[in-house]
Amino acid sequence: MLVAAAVCPCPPLLVPEVAAGAAPELDALRDACAEALGVLTGARPDLLIVIGPADRAGRGPHPEGATGTFKGFGVDLGVRLGREKGPVADRPLPPSLAVGAWLLARAQWAEASVEGLGVGEPLETGRCTSTGRDLAARADRVALLVMGDGSACRTLKAPGYLDDRAAAFDAAAAHALGTADPDALIALDESLAYELKAAGRAPWQVLAGAAEGAGLGGQLLYEDAPYGVGYLVATWS
Repeated sequence: MLVAAAVCPCPPLLVPEVAAGAAPELDALRDACAEALGVLTGARPDLLIVIGPADRAGRGPHPEGATGTFKGFGVDLGVRLGREKGPVADRPLPPSLAVGAWLLARAQWAEASVEGLGVGEPLETGRCTSTGRDLAARADRVALLVMGDGSACRTLKAPGYLDDRAAAFDAAAAHALGTADPDALIALDESLAYELKAAGRAPWQVLAGAAEGAGLGGQLLYEDAPYGVGYLVATWS
């Protein structure tokens, strides 16, 4: 059963070594993520699953002990998913899960075993929700760390340029996450999300499936669009 979830964005710029001189610009976002992970700690789960968008090579399950790196972003920094005693996996973590692993290490996570799941951005809503239901059944007390960004089309300088639909999409996602409303997350249009480059849509809908019947409440901790990308932080508990 799902007992708690933390929703965080997954830009590698969250890692100060990657952001370099621009690191202070995201301090408020890092603080919100730390607060969200504190909710996971307080829930005392039996199993924590980190979910994030991934390309084909990174999709599917990643065991505890899987490693990732930020070398592709110009920094020779490695991370490990979960506790150090986990086995080293052959397949590297996708960037979203590497950021999640970094957040967990920063929070000194030691509450429960950790696994990862890379989700394809085009994954259909029905498959997202069914995946979430399966994850929630994995243990008596399951927690999710859900990594994913909103639209990347909020400004002229955004990665996807300016799209007038982006702000409304992110506002709808923020409201759904902040009120822990699975139905509202399920209602997010997958085609529109793809056009707006909202990589968080599929992971958020996995969360929606996992939360069905759990009766959790939500809190929105952060909502902004630095660099023209929608970043949202929320907790469900």
